[in-house]
Amino acid sequence: MNVYEHLKQRIPPVTLNLILINLLIWLAQIVFLRLGFDLSQVLGLKYYAADSFYPFQLFTYAFLHDTSSLAHIIFNMFSLFMFGGAVEQRMGSWRYLFFYVTCLVVAGVCQEIFWFTELHDVVSSGAEMINLNGVQTLSLRSFLNLFVTIGASGAVFGLLLAFGMLFPNVPMYLFFIPIPIKAKYMVIGYGLLELFLGISSYGDGVAHYAHLGGMLGGLVLLLIWRKKGVVR
Repeated sequence: MNVYEHLKQRIPPVTLNLILINLLIWLAQIVFLRLGFDLSQVLGLKYYAADSFYPFQLFTYAFLHDTSSLAHIIFNMFSLFMFGGAVEQRMGSWRYLFFYVTCLVVAGVCQEIFWFTELHDVVSSGAEMINLNGVQTLSLRSFLNLFVTIGASGAVFGLLLAFGMLFPNVPMYLFFIPIPIKAKYMVIGYGLLELFLGISSYGDGVAHYAHLGGMLGGLVLLLIWRKKGVVR
């Protein structure tokens, strides 16, 4: 029995394949970077008003990760493994895949809305040159092309919300808290934390509103399915 077949017996198929696809694309990013080409500049999510924006980026950005460290890809894939498997088993593979894609697309849309609120005044001012941190001057076109978001975190936060709603009383542990916390309270805590960080940590390089968007997309979809009796 090969390794893939062994993993298929332990991890539901869609979750397993999502993890493998993310890892393979991350390795491809590293290879292409060594060849002088940055995949995130094409497949990463750009601001809709930038020259380098394409609609397909609302999907592809979620399969790219930071190549400068292992933390980004490891955290997302570990979370996908932990929460995705249980959610897939409860939902079924095809509904789970639809849920995952919905969360990542809504997360991307929310990131675009956040950028719009932050950059609208700059774009509408008509300025052709932008002073960046008082040090560097860029054309408006080059300035808008600087903004890019990558990572599966939005979809993963959607899975976290689904786990909390489908298995609300399952005990969960945080590394620095030695007592169990019910999943429903963990989800609420993460959501409030992301909202706080989104408001207070501008410029930290983390797409907090995309995380919230993934949770929002998952919440709306689960409420629709619950009303139709698809999930409990």
